[in-house]
Amino acid sequence: MRIASLSSLICRLVSLPSTRLVHLRAIDDAVTSHSTIHYANVEPHRLKVGDSVATRLHAHEKTSKLLENWFNLALEECTARNLVEQGQQVHAQIIVHGVNQSVFLGAKLISMYSKLNLLMDTRMVFECLHGCNSNSLSWNAILRANLKHGFFEEALELYERMRVCGVRPDGFTFPLVIRACTETGDVGICRKVHEHVLELGFELHLHVANGLIGMYGKLGRMDVARQLFDRMPQKNVFSWNTMMSGLALNFDCEGAAELFREMDSGKLKPNLVTWTSLISSHAKCGRPQDVMDLFREMKSRGDGTNAEVVAVLLSVCTDAGSVEKGKVVHGLVVKSGLESYCFVKSALISVYGKCGEVDNAYRLFLDMDQKDIITWNSMMSCYASSGRCDEAYELLCQLGKEHHGEELMPNVVSWSAVIDGFSACGRSSESLELFRRMQMAGVTPNYVTIATALSSCAKLAVLYLGKEIHGHSLRGFLDLEVLVINGLIHMYAKCGNLQYAHRVFDRMICKDLISWNSIIAGYAMHGLGRTALCMFDEMLNNNLKPDNFTFIAVLSACSHAGLVNEGRLLFDRMTREYLLSPSVEHYACMVDLLGRAGLVNEASKFVRELPLEANACVWGALLNSCRIHKNTVVAEETASRLFDLEPKTTGSYMLLSNTYAACGRWEDSAKIRLLTRVKGLRKSPGHSWIEVKSKVYMFSAGNSWQPGLEEIYGVLETLVLLMENDDHMLNGDLCYASYG
Repeated sequence: MRIASLSSLICRLVSLPSTRLVHLRAIDDAVTSHSTIHYANVEPHRLKVGDSVATRLHAHEKTSKLLENWFNLALEECTARNLVEQGQQVHAQIIVHGVNQSVFLGAKLISMYSKLNLLMDTRMVFECLHGCNSNSLSWNAILRANLKHGFFEEALELYERMRVCGVRPDGFTFPLVIRACTETGDVGICRKVHEHVLELGFELHLHVANGLIGMYGKLGRMDVARQLFDRMPQKNVFSWNTMMSGLALNFDCEGAAELFREMDSGKLKPNLVTWTSLISSHAKCGRPQDVMDLFREMKSRGDGTNAEVVAVLLSVCTDAGSVEKGKVVHGLVVKSGLESYCFVKSALISVYGKCGEVDNAYRLFLDMDQKDIITWNSMMSCYASSGRCDEAYELLCQLGKEHHGEELMPNVVSWSAVIDGFSACGRSSESLELFRRMQMAGVTPNYVTIATALSSCAKLAVLYLGKEIHGHSLRGFLDLEVLVINGLIHMYAKCGNLQYAHRVFDRMICKDLISWNSIIAGYAMHGLGRTALCMFDEMLNNNLKPDNFTFIAVLSACSHAGLVNEGRLLFDRMTREYLLSPSVEHYACMVDLLGRAGLVNEASKFVRELPLEANACVWGALLNSCRIHKNTVVAEETASRLFDLEPKTTGSYMLLSNTYAACGRWEDSAKIRLLTRVKGLRKSPGHSWIEVKSKVYMFSAGNSWQPGLEEIYGVLETLVLLMENDDHMLNGDLCYASYG
């Protein structure tokens, strides 16, 4: 039988606040075809399967409460079985029977549409509810729906609107609002919501207090979280675990261990979540042995294990010496039946890859029936980090071909891993080409990708591409990331544009040690030693403690600028004032400093008295000084050491040959070159390149086919003459007007 005419239903819809309350097609279906909802395993007092909702409701003629119960069952059935059209039909029947203003059913409809991923319908139901300003049930439902779909800012806007409407939040409202605050990370809003909690007296409410502790943990304010925790009159296991997770998140393993002991001595005993947080805190603090000891203690107490704990264990087995530990954990994974977890398998792949056993990682990868994007990215990262970037790229292409679903297409992490792999292998041109392909594929680069691309530009000294990527970072608001800014400073310095490098540096709000090291090294490599030392002093005035890389930069600056006394003083300050142990690189800088200044014998004595074994870099710096100052006596001794260290490297032979040539000992020079041919050594031709009007021209030694080469040689000869006539350009520090 017809339950109502279509025209009367439309009139009823028009009388409501929004004519978009329900789908007209669904209402028409409900009216004209008596579409039905079927139930499985119905109880005897209910009508038979196959009867329409309208028939069941009219047969019973119950009160509105009974109608609510029936529709509640129908909505739950539609939600559980993911029945979209039937859910819309039930919604139509709710309107037909005049119970559409029930706050209870309204909340149920909001929940159903949210779980069916129909957020627009969810919002329309909420907007059309009468009396919503007087009941928090519907507000909680719409807040929960927005949180489920990741609309955290919208949830906070709804909360403000709720307060304006005069609806009093309850113990279910605040945990939702606090979660939205936590996800946005806005400290001001978080404090404001906490004030509201205090005003309404909910601070000691169990679930609200748990939410606040978690919020302050993610904000890094564990002092406030601890105060809240200590004031709680009642704590459940979730309270302890939330506090423990906050300590782990903030790298406080000592605090986590103390809290664990406190919990263990009370009535509530630690569970697997507690153990996971405790072990994770020690993993984040870089204490692998403590992680293993805690895991053994957990096992001995019979608390079992889970996939999350195993993933934490694997996270500390990432160096070459930990491969055996990784294999032990792998055995535990197999015994515990945790191989089905994708993130566990991905962690195993990462462990084998970082420990250098890439083939084992690939076998694990092939054995997986179900692979998610994290698994693919782990395998690509293994190949890329081990230098097998071609195989990483093949895997990237395979992912795009085999999986056409959006969730399994290469994402920014996939591309970044492969791009970084090519860059690390010295294949910077291919790295930049992949960056371009990623953009063409519609994948938006993140700050890691941008930093890698800038590094490739720096290696190739392609300024126009570096500027282009700089512009891309500005458009994507990535220029505020410290990693990107440091990459820009390094790129501009390597490309010779110190003015841009310093401009980027000056605009930084928070400069870290890498920022200062980059700008100092930039001035050093261009011979601006005085400026580099001024920047070093400025860094110290900003209360930053220099590290080993800082001193390599300033010692190199002194070497290139001939600042011998300053270099000696800095080397002494490094060991005496800053208690840093010099590495072989620092000793090489000192040898170069002394040798370039003409103190070749002192440099030779310095090398002989080194507290560690000199490597090829140290001996090479000394040999180069011998060439500059035509000291064949020290050169011969130095060269013999280099021949022993690097018998197949032609560089040391060429340096000795050039030293003989500079002293007019042509026969000795020819003998050295003949010796290299007898030994079958071949010198790799030198390369240089120059950028002109956004185009890069590369030149190779012995290759004279480039067009316009005669003109280039003419310009070079003119420059050499000018430099010879202008002595201060060769001997003094270059004057950098802007930042001298």
